[in-house]
Amino acid sequence: MKYRYKKLTVFLGLILLTLMSTLTVHAELLDRIVAVVENDVVLDRELTEEVYSVVSNLQANNVTIPPTIILRKQVLERLILDKLQRQFAAKSGIKVSDSMLNNAITGIAKKNNLTINKFREELKNEGISFKDFEENIRNEIIINQLRTREISSRIRVTEREVGHYVETQGDIGKTNVQYHIGHILIAIPDAPSPSIIQEAKNKAKAVLADLQKGTDFEQIAASVSSAANALKGGSLGWRTIDEIPVLFVDSVFKLKEGEVAKLIRSPSGFHIIKLFGLKGVDKHMVTKTKGRHILIKTNELINDEKARKRLLNLKTRILDGDDFSTLARSNSDDKSSAINGGDLGWVGPGYLVPPFELAMNKLAINEISDPVQTQFGWHIIQVLEREEKDNSDEFKKTQAKKVIRKRKIEEETELWLRRLRDEAFVKINTDRL
Repeated sequence: MKYRYKKLTVFLGLILLTLMSTLTVHAELLDRIVAVVENDVVLDRELTEEVYSVVSNLQANNVTIPPTIILRKQVLERLILDKLQRQFAAKSGIKVSDSMLNNAITGIAKKNNLTINKFREELKNEGISFKDFEENIRNEIIINQLRTREISSRIRVTEREVGHYVETQGDIGKTNVQYHIGHILIAIPDAPSPSIIQEAKNKAKAVLADLQKGTDFEQIAASVSSAANALKGGSLGWRTIDEIPVLFVDSVFKLKEGEVAKLIRSPSGFHIIKLFGLKGVDKHMVTKTKGRHILIKTNELINDEKARKRLLNLKTRILDGDDFSTLARSNSDDKSSAINGGDLGWVGPGYLVPPFELAMNKLAINEISDPVQTQFGWHIIQVLEREEKDNSDEFKKTQAKKVIRKRKIEEETELWLRRLRDEAFVKINTDRL
């Protein structure tokens, strides 16, 4: 009996030790949690590593580093938004395959003129784990896909908006001046009370007063701004007027280099902008080509070889004196151009598919190409004329749609992120900051 009692005592003791060990580990884990973000957490280790990375970037760009407590809060907010977006993406079924990830990393390596192995070595030399790099790229792809689905895919730009933009901004595009702008946002939440709005306004006024006295803009931006570019010293980089948020355009026009604009109010809060610098760009010149072609499509009866031989025969006939236009009308499978003798009119860069444009650009005037394959079939091409044109007006119209779309995406993204943050359960352990 005593023996059985002894065994029971030892057994209970082991259970108690295990339980105490588990509770200790759990307590240590809780102690390391900086924030609870829905069903995820931000650990002190994550925050510290990200702060170190941000400090390194700020130092590399000669930006004054804000006090540690302020910097940790700024970085923590960025980590919270990152986790919220990844959680949203997971719920939405957004995933990144290994092949997609590998293609993205290969593309980054190629842009840096490196092989994958050499790229791995470069990362290692900089103290960056390739596994961590892969994970960062995967997260970037996931968030980009999420934003494309939730925001970009829903943005529409009408011809009327493009026309209005060209009419109102037309003279600006002729000079293509570039502006280097700094931006600080003193944010307010959705549906704020009058007292919260007034508090944010007072804070923005105080920041503006400090800037007007000569306080470093980048340091203040890194310390107080809620904008996504806060940890870059508030810099929006060099932008043409087309690329500046429409909310800031009127203020930018009134600024001289080094000046700070008056407060700008938006649904997101109060904005402060500074013009760091500006520079001019020459007008937009392009080479336009007037050409024509004959297209033979492949099908069950005509394979690639037969299409090529048929076009080579047509080329020989043209060189022997037959009329290109006549042969195009009777032989080309591109019915829209065949009726005009294969004429494509004047075309600029990017108008035609890459294989066709590449072959056309290599031709001398009146020269006829060998058969060229595109996704549409096989072609022979003849260049009739070329000329350099000031494409500024046409370019402006083409870019207007991109500009309006980009502005809408930026504005909607900012609002979407703020809604995502306001509607989420986030509990911050202030003792860990």
